[in-house]
Amino acid sequence: MAQDTGSTDDPLPLLRLLQLVSPSLPIGGFAYSQGIEWAVEAGWIRSAEQLQAWLLDQLGNSLVNLDLPLLARMYDAARVRDLAAMIHWIDWLLAARETSELRAEEANRGRALADLLIAWELTGARDWKTTLARSQAAGFAFAAAAWAIPVRNTALGYAWGWLENLVLAGIKIIPLGRAQGQRILQRLAAEVPAAVARALALADHEIGASTPALAIASSAHETQYTRLFRS
Repeated sequence: MAQDTGSTDDPLPLLRLLQLVSPSLPIGGFAYSQGIEWAVEAGWIRSAEQLQAWLLDQLGNSLVNLDLPLLARMYDAARVRDLAAMIHWIDWLLAARETSELRAEEANRGRALADLLIAWELTGARDWKTTLARSQAAGFAFAAAAWAIPVRNTALGYAWGWLENLVLAGIKIIPLGRAQGQRILQRLAAEVPAAVARALALADHEIGASTPALAIASSAHETQYTRLFRS
């Protein structure tokens, strides 16, 4: 399992993590709703409370049991420069993405992030570009390992970035006031540390998640007539 690296007294890894999770990062995270747009149209999500419940369910299922434990293993692979392991964990993640829309998001954001890693001149990024371009989680893990961001903080930042992007999507689609969105973030942020702890404790054979509602919403969004968000 991944081990933390980097001194907790050094502020630079924290600043690098803030850069990685910033909404201004040009990888298109703001362009996707991961099924929320269709769920709103279908009447599944009509309020701040329903959006909060939707995201809490995904946090406790897909992020804890799939995304975050695989992110930690990608971090390990990047830290020791094990390309075969990185490919293995990317294959696992893509196989677990339940719709073509979710796989396309992973790849589209992955290509953009791979280009950014090269622009940042991170050692090895150019050599691994083809692999990293398949998954934005892999690029995130690669950057975190290169910048000596501790793995727990890497997972916390990844979960926060996911949560913030989808709350912002909900604010636009439902719509919600920004104060309501911030209350959702405040409440769900309190759940993230325990979620990360559970995720980092999983053994390989425990990794995997099924989120039927997300799969249905994402599949339906692929052919939704009017859309603000990418499919």
